[in-house]
Amino acid sequence: MNSILLSKGQEEILQQDFNTHIFVEGPAGCGKTTVGVNRLLELIHTGVPADQILIIAPQRTLAFPYYQMLLSPDLPAGSSPTIATIGGLAQRTIDIFWPAVARLAGFGNPNQPPIFLTLETAQYYMARLVTPLLEKGYFDAVDIDRNRLFSQILDNLNKAAAIGFPHTEFGERLQKAWVGKPTQLRVYEEAQECANLFRNYCLENNLLDFSLQLELFTAHLWNSDLCRQYLLKTYHHVIYENIEEDIPVAHDILREWLPNFDSALLICDADGGYRSFLGADPDSAHSLSEICDQHFILNESFVTSPVLNDLQNALADSLQRRESYPSQDIPSIIHFSNHQFYPQMVKDICDQIAQLIHEEGTLPGEIVVLAPFLTDSLRFSLMNQLDHLGIPYRSHRPSRSLREEPAAQCLLTLAKLAHPEWGLFCSRHELRSALIQSIADLDLIRADILAQIVYQESKPENGLSSFEKIDPKAQNRITYTLGARYEELREWLARAQNTGDIPLDVFTSKLFGEILSQPGFGFHNRFDAAGVAARLIESIQKFRWVTGPSLEQEEVPIGKEYIQMVDQGVVAAQYLQSWSSQPEDAVLLAPAYTFLMANFPVTHQFWLDIGSTSWWERLDQPLTHPYVLSRQWPPNMLWTDINEYETNQLTLERLVRGLIRRCSGSIYLYTTDTNEQGNQQRGPLLQAAQILLRRIHLARGGQDV
Repeated sequence: MNSILLSKGQEEILQQDFNTHIFVEGPAGCGKTTVGVNRLLELIHTGVPADQILIIAPQRTLAFPYYQMLLSPDLPAGSSPTIATIGGLAQRTIDIFWPAVARLAGFGNPNQPPIFLTLETAQYYMARLVTPLLEKGYFDAVDIDRNRLFSQILDNLNKAAAIGFPHTEFGERLQKAWVGKPTQLRVYEEAQECANLFRNYCLENNLLDFSLQLELFTAHLWNSDLCRQYLLKTYHHVIYENIEEDIPVAHDILREWLPNFDSALLICDADGGYRSFLGADPDSAHSLSEICDQHFILNESFVTSPVLNDLQNALADSLQRRESYPSQDIPSIIHFSNHQFYPQMVKDICDQIAQLIHEEGTLPGEIVVLAPFLTDSLRFSLMNQLDHLGIPYRSHRPSRSLREEPAAQCLLTLAKLAHPEWGLFCSRHELRSALIQSIADLDLIRADILAQIVYQESKPENGLSSFEKIDPKAQNRITYTLGARYEELREWLARAQNTGDIPLDVFTSKLFGEILSQPGFGFHNRFDAAGVAARLIESIQKFRWVTGPSLEQEEVPIGKEYIQMVDQGVVAAQYLQSWSSQPEDAVLLAPAYTFLMANFPVTHQFWLDIGSTSWWERLDQPLTHPYVLSRQWPPNMLWTDINEYETNQLTLERLVRGLIRRCSGSIYLYTTDTNEQGNQQRGPLLQAAQILLRRIHLARGGQDV
């Protein structure tokens, strides 16, 4: 059993019988997940077979405490519980019951196995179907990158499946809510047409994207007696973590399933719903409390102090312009700093972090730097400054694609050089970057000289020339040590051209293992680069598994097709990096919502550029709408500027509360006179902070805050 101290409220919940259905809610930091983990331990220690326990989470990061618990050496030997998202559960059951449901669901080849699409491969097939339409003038009214266009069409399909209405209706719903220019109505119509085309193609070819997996599970498998009896007999106990972050159809299934569980523990974050842009529905989640035997509310925070609790309420009141009398102690835990230019802000942040670590003894893992969006330039500036100060850091940005990682760019550039028959020739700039990444100690200047000499951009089919043929003066400048490493890499690539048509993922694996990871080369002892290489190999492998048969029939090289799609930004190769349930001892750089979904507390938080409206306004999505495509939005109601404003206000309040509830020490607020683009901004978060400071100033009788 877990030896940590529990509150009275936690103990009361854990004392409930195992034949009880319990609903637990409360703010972040009050120990709800701790109750869930201990409940799981109690079930296993009292003899419940672990394989009869189902743990559901909206996304895998929220289930990490349970994964961590299962690694405990004190756990009894035996089977393990099932930990799954609703999407994962759907895929498992489809795999088992495919022969029984494929023909009924309308698939063109019911006797053939299903092909599960990842986000990347779904975008690939969407691109193949939609690109000819783009050439005919589709979506001319919107200015958007192709990969975002494809992903938003897929998002509409996902929203329809998550809410539970036919996928053919999302265009009409978007049109009925629109109040702007009439040209947008045509955009929604074209998005609907593309989605229908994609769905029909998937049915004809046994392709299952997330939306089709979800529809197949909810509309066919769950209503099948065979499948339902299998699930009812397999799982007798359920723990559902963060139900407020899950989709309505998941709640619908649980509502029907719940009476058949011997025990249930449903855990709800009172102010959650951060995944609303992905279909999360807190109202639907909370309605499940009505069918539970016991309803517990935990309020005691194990993270925040009373002053921090007062800060979150006071800042929320300031944002909503509600009357408030904030504690005069708030200035002791909130620090406000303004700078004229962005680089000055970044330097001051890093200097303050250095002071916390080197002078006050704060562990790096207890510090997080947050922004609404972590741009490449901001990420680089922070990393560069922290490197200069000798401070360890880690960065997590789920939307960052592998093609943006220098290590991945290096591997793909070298793959082009090793496969001249593909005709995918690299530029001199790409070669220079690849050489810097590939060869240890090779700087920018010498890499540029080397690239200019050994590679003729006008005749790329000639490939790389030998270092031995370079003028001796240039050899001396580059150095013979680096030249020898280059020559070893060049010879390896030359040999690779004569080894046959091996798959690109196998080639990349050999390139990493046989040359780049060896001493003297760029990936040696670089675990970050190794991680990128592993994810790239996995991405290529999944692409080959899904698209291989059709591309081979068309006599199109799979590796060539993959690289072309990456270069065009279609196959974004997005990935979710693994989070540890315990933060690493390094400063975390992350978008604010990413940090919230990691769901762990820190001592100090740095909020960057709070004057930016990006803290408040939602990302522009011209082909979809996360709130209109929601179960809570009436299908025929217009979405007006008032709705947009009120929703943004409530979303920012939820964000502010969520961040502060995951802080135990101080919060540093930073703003600049000009942002990264040189523009001045006075967003709602900055205005709320200024109102709060002014109220404290008045409460102190005009004394400085």
